[in-house]
Amino acid sequence: MTHSTPQHSANPSQAAQRSPQAVLPSGWMILVLAIAALVAAPVLVVLAGIFTNSAAVWNHLASTVLFKYIVNSIWLMLGVGVGVVVIGVGTAWLVTMCRFPGRRMFDWALLLPMAIPAYLLAYVYTELLVYYGPLQTWLRSRFGWSSAQDYWFPEVRSLWGAIVMLILVLYPYVYLLARSAFLSQSVCTLEASRSLGCNPWQSFFRVALPLARPAIIAGLSLALMETLNDFGTVQYFGVETFTTGIYRTWFGMGERVAATQLAAVLLLFVLWLILLERWSRGQSRYYQTANTIQQLPGYPLAGVRAIAAFLACWLPVALGFLVPGYALLRLAMSPSQPSDNAASDFSDGADDFATAASGSRVDDRFWSFASHSFTLAVLTAAIAVILSVVMAYGVRLYPKRGTRFATQLAAMGYAVPGSVIAVGILVPLGGLDNAISAWMRSTFGISTGLLLSGTITALIYAYLVRFLAVSFSSVDASLTSIKPSLDDAARSLGHSPTSTLLRVHAPLMWGGMLTAAMLVFVDVMKELPATLIVRPFNFDTLAVRVYNLASDERLAEAATPALAIVVVGLIPVILLSWRIAHTRQREIE
Repeated sequence: MTHSTPQHSANPSQAAQRSPQAVLPSGWMILVLAIAALVAAPVLVVLAGIFTNSAAVWNHLASTVLFKYIVNSIWLMLGVGVGVVVIGVGTAWLVTMCRFPGRRMFDWALLLPMAIPAYLLAYVYTELLVYYGPLQTWLRSRFGWSSAQDYWFPEVRSLWGAIVMLILVLYPYVYLLARSAFLSQSVCTLEASRSLGCNPWQSFFRVALPLARPAIIAGLSLALMETLNDFGTVQYFGVETFTTGIYRTWFGMGERVAATQLAAVLLLFVLWLILLERWSRGQSRYYQTANTIQQLPGYPLAGVRAIAAFLACWLPVALGFLVPGYALLRLAMSPSQPSDNAASDFSDGADDFATAASGSRVDDRFWSFASHSFTLAVLTAAIAVILSVVMAYGVRLYPKRGTRFATQLAAMGYAVPGSVIAVGILVPLGGLDNAISAWMRSTFGISTGLLLSGTITALIYAYLVRFLAVSFSSVDASLTSIKPSLDDAARSLGHSPTSTLLRVHAPLMWGGMLTAAMLVFVDVMKELPATLIVRPFNFDTLAVRVYNLASDERLAEAATPALAIVVVGLIPVILLSWRIAHTRQREIE
């Protein structure tokens, strides 16, 4: 007699994989696919815009500004790429492997420039370095120069000025990942290189740097994507890139189709970056073959070398955080002065810088802008965490190629500039609003106007498309760390997947969910391109307020909202620093 194998003898996780319908209600898979489709839709709309016929406008752009957009964007990427790699990798190696005064402080201080958006840095340094700024005023009084013809001074509002500003705020992406890679490298590997006659420099270039290459490339890719996303810096410095071109074509020329095609070209740049990174990696694999959590050997530095290491770490922190932070603080605390006296005040020297322009006051409008930013950030963070939990748990229940591809598609938005996402949202929503309004007029004689585009709903949608990947990565990491045996135990006690998520996983994931919410909250507070394009009429945020005031050369009035953005941006920096230090110490112990 033939006996069938009893079902209860099989491993529960294996049974679940063989028969996913037994553990996955159809609603979970539908939710994952629906979220992925909704989040990816704006990007797909922009890509589809390549095939739209707008020959007249496109020929005009191609014959006038398109070449300039391409050249400036490429130079911007090259300059920022070289700068962030040199500073990020160099400081990460010094802090990790060398011993010099101040090393422990720079361990976390090198992350501080992440708290300041690049456009704030651009506003501050322009105010400091222009002809009537404190630095040039002091130089003229010190050396007896009477006009700009007597000396040469670099022009900060230029392409190279924009490159420097972006380097100062984006190098922490490379520093953070490179430092983590250096910390995880095998002590035995490094010691073997020393035993074979390699000096510290040779060990760095021949062993440590190649092993850290994937992390460095990942940080570089993030920095370059943020470079392509930047709007405030390049617009303020008068550098024509794809981001400024999209904004000008949409609002200045009123050509939405042409703006969509420019956005599609910019999106191709981003996709090229992603493919280039994967192609450069090829079939290479990077493994550590020994204990990676021992205390790494340090190279003691003394004398000139110690001073050079200290300055190499101190300059990025000073230029990227201390100088702009101090300038904004002084401007925010300065008393109100008549704006028409600004030029004469600047000519009096550096001591009058804080009281030169129109003073900053915390009035009702500031609190209105702050409430707008806070409301948008809270709503977006809450929705992003909920969607991330649904997607991550759906993949856990149904770990098939389709759901994994859907989540990867939904996470693609973080690599897409905010201006591109804004175009991809407003084009279909505008068409839908027009269709609804036309139907209501023909049926009931009523015009509904704009129901979706130009509303808070559209703005939150843009934020979700842009930052859902940030939330998903944190939530997915927390969920992945939970052992599958807990799922099996909950199922054996009669809990459904939803009940298991709420009663078992959610309490264990609480830390990761809070981290995800905080990161999305901070990103929304700082986001400028998408907010400028999608925001409702007369609905400004702190970022937009700072941009508008700085564009009108009223930096003193912009100082208070700018400081609010900086203070909020410090939250993830402090958290990252704390987690890096405690995680490494716990591993060593």
